[in-house]
Amino acid sequence: MDYPIIAEELRNGTLENVHPGAICIVNENKEVIYEKGNINNPIFYRSAMKPLQAIPVFTTDIFQKYHLTDEEAALFMASQRGEKYHEDSLISLKEKLDVSEDCLVCAESYPLNETPKLKYVLAHKPKRKLIHNCAGKHLGFLGYAKMKGLSLEGYEKIDHPLQQEILKDLSLLSEVPEEEIKSGVDGCGVPVHAIPLKNMAISYLKFVTPEQIVDKEIQEAVIKIGKVMHAHPDIIASHDFICSVLLQDENIIAKGGAQGVYCLALKKEKISIALKVLSGTELIWPLLVAEILKKINYQNEDTITNLLKLRNETIQNDGGKQVGETKIYL
Repeated sequence: MDYPIIAEELRNGTLENVHPGAICIVNENKEVIYEKGNINNPIFYRSAMKPLQAIPVFTTDIFQKYHLTDEEAALFMASQRGEKYHEDSLISLKEKLDVSEDCLVCAESYPLNETPKLKYVLAHKPKRKLIHNCAGKHLGFLGYAKMKGLSLEGYEKIDHPLQQEILKDLSLLSEVPEEEIKSGVDGCGVPVHAIPLKNMAISYLKFVTPEQIVDKEIQEAVIKIGKVMHAHPDIIASHDFICSVLLQDENIIAKGGAQGVYCLALKKEKISIALKVLSGTELIWPLLVAEILKKINYQNEDTITNLLKLRNETIQNDGGKQVGETKIYL
């Protein structure tokens, strides 16, 4: 079987869910030092590609021209969840860039987090494109187009110069030839690409070993992206969410994507990890990543503790009573 079981969920000792998957860890020499499952099949990045999709806009002088703060720029890599601090930053970013919300091709949405969504509904506020969890990425795309004098219309098309630049940058960092990269359309309406899990790990390795990037302009952009993500981790996802918890650790660059994809890289250790949960669930990410960090003897125990606060091995009912457990198989 290409994808062995990496997690099981049991309720009162009875198997309820199984999660097949694949995991790949590479070292600074891009050698595979751990693998489970097929690491050579193409996997779509989904939102784990956002740090790579942000590279073009970070190669411009957009910070200086539009007087952007790091908090606003962090939205370019974000899967924001609609908290008030997200909404305020999105509004400010849109106004500074002077783009119409109608230009965004992502769908009108409510906040993803329960509390701000409830406030939206009770206040009879309509769905809007700016609240879509990929809106920041789209504003980054539009900002790049404005900086380069490109058409804002059609920025979501694979043949738009912006999307071709992203494809080129992805090929450079992942070391997969452009003609071998598989492409599709993401949930927010823009191109998303699939490459082998091993190469996905290699692409994230470059965020902690930027000296391996031969193009100096892209190298500088990657360094700046990492700094911005660390400066405002809650913007990248939200408080009490795995991406933001991991980014509170300045040794880690991390970003997840829909359908169970997760990528992270460690600076001091100079290793990179990419994983795919084939059931598509995100619920086991904190426990799975915590167990991987334990396996490699990661020294920052606070990070592991904080992950397990999000989700540990116990399964509880609505009243907080333990009714089952999750088992991880590495």
